[in-house]
Amino acid sequence: MTESTDDRPIEIAIPGAELTRVATPSFVIDEARIEANCQMLDRVQKKSGAKILLALKGFATWALFPTIARTLVGCTASGLHEALLSREKFGGEVHVYSPAFSDGDLAAILPVADHVIFNSLSQWHRFAPHWSRRARETTYSPQGGLPSRGLRLNPEHREVEVELYDPCAPGSRLGVTADQLGDTLPEGIEGLHFHTLCELGSDALERTLGAIGDRFGAHLADPRLQWLNFGGGHHITRPGYDVDLLITLIQKHREKYGHQVYLEPGEAIALNAGVLVASVLDVVHNSGVDTAILDVSATAHMPDVLEMPYRPVIEDAGEPGARKHTYRLGGPTCLAGDVIGDWSFDAPLERGSRIVFGDMAHYTVVKTTTFNGVPHPSIAVRWKGGAIDVVRTFGYEDYRDRLG
Repeated sequence: MTESTDDRPIEIAIPGAELTRVATPSFVIDEARIEANCQMLDRVQKKSGAKILLALKGFATWALFPTIARTLVGCTASGLHEALLSREKFGGEVHVYSPAFSDGDLAAILPVADHVIFNSLSQWHRFAPHWSRRARETTYSPQGGLPSRGLRLNPEHREVEVELYDPCAPGSRLGVTADQLGDTLPEGIEGLHFHTLCELGSDALERTLGAIGDRFGAHLADPRLQWLNFGGGHHITRPGYDVDLLITLIQKHREKYGHQVYLEPGEAIALNAGVLVASVLDVVHNSGVDTAILDVSATAHMPDVLEMPYRPVIEDAGEPGARKHTYRLGGPTCLAGDVIGDWSFDAPLERGSRIVFGDMAHYTVVKTTTFNGVPHPSIAVRWKGGAIDVVRTFGYEDYRDRLG
């Protein structure tokens, strides 16, 4: 697998000098960076004719939805609650996909969604009666009538190295394979969706589109098909991403098939747009290792560090041994493996020292937990004018009320 890359390091969106009055732990998201990312995505929309949606699974801090909604057309949701948040706080188009819908969830989704995408043929056949003539007589969606219905494809084409994040790994539960779909689209399906990427370049999309064409070319040419959703995982706002190739790929597809094309990145909207500010609570020593225990946790606040695995960028820090003082950074939970990693610093760390983690806006706030009762970091926004406002704080009640 290859992809467009760039050797430039990720910058810290907000320098620590501007964060001295921010209480820790806090996520701080930079409106200007969000806006800049959206402007790049809007270039793709305008040149290619595609529509781009915010994937709420990657970024859902709704204080910034008005900024994003100035350019993107809506949101894609992974279930009922994200769909409701999209309709209530964002507006625009609401697209909903889930590996499986319950009866109750789908009934609640129909009034708020513009597209509903099914993961399997059995799910579509189960819920197709909602689109019966009788149902069509009832006004469901905000635009009138029932949502457009789609089906997720699995092209069995692999681009993602980490199997945990690979939708096309053998035995995947995600999407319908060509063998399962057969020669024709099911009656009533108006659109198709695929999602094969994770933090990848447009060259990976080009290969995926080749596989889609090989396996599903006849379905793409079906005159009943109105739209194709290219899914997420497009790292469009990363330095070095080949945006022109992306635009060309979309243009060629639309010229060949005439479909409306959708993209639904989450990470690209918030890439390098936020920081997580932490403080050192204590420094402990064991077997020659100095560990700074922070008020943020890998397992509770940045789980991609353990799952991906992912190594964050830290302001004014280097690789172990590169600077005078090397420390292991650990979290405050009782999990033995709650370790963020090892870094070196010019000055020794001590109680109260501040650590600023970069690129902490996406797949962080949406994935935090209250494991061990460790509080969520506060959420703050640095607006374009420079002011920093705390938009959400969390306390004991947030932990208590989700447990009983």
